[in-house]
Amino acid sequence: MNNEFFEALALLEKERGIAADHLIEKLQAAIVSAIKKDYGDPDNIVVNIDTEKRKMEVIIKKLVVEEVEDPKNEIYLEDAKKISKRAAVGDWVNLKLNPKEFGRIAAQNAKHVFRQGMRDAERESLFREFQSKEHEILSATVTRVDPRRGGVTLQIGANEALLPKTEQVPGEELAEGDHVKVYVVDVTNSEKGPRVMLSRTHPGLVKRLFEIEVPEIHDGTVEIKSVSREAGSRTKLAVFSADKDVDPVGACIGPRGSRVSKIVEELAGEKIDVITYSEDPAEYIKAALSPAEVVEVTILDAEARSCQASVPDSQLSLAIGNKGQNVRLAARLTGWKIDIRPQSGYFGEE
Repeated sequence: MNNEFFEALALLEKERGIAADHLIEKLQAAIVSAIKKDYGDPDNIVVNIDTEKRKMEVIIKKLVVEEVEDPKNEIYLEDAKKISKRAAVGDWVNLKLNPKEFGRIAAQNAKHVFRQGMRDAERESLFREFQSKEHEILSATVTRVDPRRGGVTLQIGANEALLPKTEQVPGEELAEGDHVKVYVVDVTNSEKGPRVMLSRTHPGLVKRLFEIEVPEIHDGTVEIKSVSREAGSRTKLAVFSADKDVDPVGACIGPRGSRVSKIVEELAGEKIDVITYSEDPAEYIKAALSPAEVVEVTILDAEARSCQASVPDSQLSLAIGNKGQNVRLAARLTGWKIDIRPQSGYFGEE
């Protein structure tokens, strides 16, 4: 085999992240598959590829017999002695096969099997790489935008992956060359290859961004208890610290809002409410309904996790939010069903 072949192997290993040993294994299997029809039992075909010496040899093992009944796997004694003078009936002799003797069809079969092996190796490499990054944030570059479906192809390291339109932030326009951060929601392997679900709308993206940006979260001093999000519009984040000397909300916001502003910028201006988590459901629900002020929270059914929140009449719209967004996010954050009531008891019907 010529030097170009081995240089191509090295290039594939570098560019596609597939180990040369794995590629050689696929090539060996491809050659065996291609020539077994003409040269007998695959167990009797040996393919040796030496990357250091840059040499390859194909050996056909044949059984020495007096009368040949299976020419593909057997050889006459007199012919065997031409290969090895010590050959005797019952021995195995090795015939070196010149790759040029493969024939056109065998060569095409070898190419087909090798290409399929390459695709399988790429899929395995892709699966392993993304599986190790599950529930993490990855930096990606937009390489292609589907104008019809809106899907975006991303370059992540040596691999490509799709960010569907449904997992993009509403109103965010991505273009070729843009650098974005994506959250790896799930990685599964199927017959068609690895399936990687990427998202920019998942609450996990916001959580991971805070873990990266806030040292107190990274070292465990501050804990993120819950996240609720409507991507592109608003996120609520509940944080807690067992250290009484640490203000968990202040740590997340940072001096002059420096930490939270970086995350808001990454999320294209999405509003973020950071609130203090409490074991007391009433206090937790009050905080979750911010920026609205809450006069009182009454637990209606602890088992069903339902409550009623009373707010000043002037704060009613703020507590409910635009199209019910504020109370909806607060309910998701806390896990409680929240009924908002004005302090006066009247909704203004009269």
